[in-house]
Amino acid sequence: MAGSKADGESNGRLLVVIPTYNEAENIPIVIRKVLGVTPDVDILVVDDNSPDGTAKAVERISTSEDRVHLMTRQSKGGLGTAYVAGFRYAIDNGYDYVMEMDADLSHEPNEIPSFQQALLNHADVAVGSRYAHGVSVLNWPIKRLLLSYGGNIFARVVTGVPVNDMTSGFKAFKVPVLKSIDLNSIRSNGYAFQVEMNVRAYRRGFRIVEVPIVFTERRIGASKMSRKIVIEGVKIVMILGLDRLLRFFRIKKH
Repeated sequence: MAGSKADGESNGRLLVVIPTYNEAENIPIVIRKVLGVTPDVDILVVDDNSPDGTAKAVERISTSEDRVHLMTRQSKGGLGTAYVAGFRYAIDNGYDYVMEMDADLSHEPNEIPSFQQALLNHADVAVGSRYAHGVSVLNWPIKRLLLSYGGNIFARVVTGVPVNDMTSGFKAFKVPVLKSIDLNSIRSNGYAFQVEMNVRAYRRGFRIVEVPIVFTERRIGASKMSRKIVIEGVKIVMILGLDRLLRFFRIKKH
């Protein structure tokens, strides 16, 4: 981690959780880059029975690298449940921090130390933000950029959480944050999962800090974005907004 303790002294164990589905070409590159960033990091790949051999690619790496772990699931369970499975693995195995990261090379592993430093500097959740200082997104069509940017404004206003990039999937948690959340009650499974986790952490009084990042659209494979995911996102944000109103009136009543 970036310079707060003497060389060779660990600041805590970090687990990077990477959900995968048909990422056989990307995942070896991502793993190599993440492992090269810091000796304090382990990787857990949660693969949803990818037909392209993603799990086999990870298995080959894990035979010679004990910092790489693989969790295979029998079917395509979705992003949210994959991360929840990773969170539970981190809690059960004594990690101090957990990081979410995509497998498609859109998240830059060299930025991981910035998240570690944010957590060391009293943040409880560090969100990799594409919109902390304007817009930092490369190679997106204007339609998708407007959808993302507008969706984040909508999520921020409706939920009341002061985070510019509510849907970012590049983020890190202190494990006590995850322990405080009832993971069984998570409602969302697509990109709305990121919004819901931010809301739950914020409402429990945890400090969320945005870490500026540059997001690059995937170079290999197809995007997982779909109409169904967008609809789920709107629905979950509205439910979270309703929860906020009900909480407000309960507080005001008492």
